[in-house]
Amino acid sequence: MSATTAPEPMESLPVRSPGTPVVLDRREGPFGEVVLRERGEHFEIIANGCFLMDTSDGRSERLLIDVALASLHAGRTAPSLLIGGLGVGFSLVRAAEEERWGRIVVVEREQAIVDWHREGPLDRISGAALADPRTGILHTDLVAHLRTATERYDALCLDIDNGPDWTVTESNESLYSPAGLAHCRDRLYPGGVLAVWSAQPSPAFEQALRNAGFSGVRTEEVAVARGVPDVVHLALRAG
Repeated sequence: MSATTAPEPMESLPVRSPGTPVVLDRREGPFGEVVLRERGEHFEIIANGCFLMDTSDGRSERLLIDVALASLHAGRTAPSLLIGGLGVGFSLVRAAEEERWGRIVVVEREQAIVDWHREGPLDRISGAALADPRTGILHTDLVAHLRTATERYDALCLDIDNGPDWTVTESNESLYSPAGLAHCRDRLYPGGVLAVWSAQPSPAFEQALRNAGFSGVRTEEVAVARGVPDVVHLALRAG
């Protein structure tokens, strides 16, 4: 009986710390630099050096869609939805999971983010939702789209920055202004709902919604581990 040859020792692989981010892609776009990073099992999107979002907790992004649908009259057939900001895809995925929604339009200005979802690492999150025949992607700036478009929707679910009181991109400030809210109102059917994500509550923004002619203004909160809660501001266009 021949002797058994001892297996050669396996080459040790580098150990990646769960807390160490790894850059997967870095792009320079018309609004500055956007970066996709991987940290452990999660992904992060960084814009101009400022953390925007990650895949560690999507409760508030899903709430954005859930409360908008719940705010619509149950008799609306296949209500149309515009999602402002593709982000890491949680809001789109939630919308596609709900059969009641009709047309789902996502407005995203960063081509890099669209690419990361269509042919990059974020495909594992949003692939099925993007393949849904109800889903369409518009590669354009949301603020400009709301100002110039003629289409109307039953719901606008907007999550393009950190909220009305702290914007990463200066040009996004106009979304929360009286003129920006007027454009949002014009893009809604009567009885339609505006849902706006924010990293913190904003009583001033609630008043701005009322001043813009919206009714039923309220705020839904999602508690976070530390600090103030994430929120969704809600308002209805009068019927």
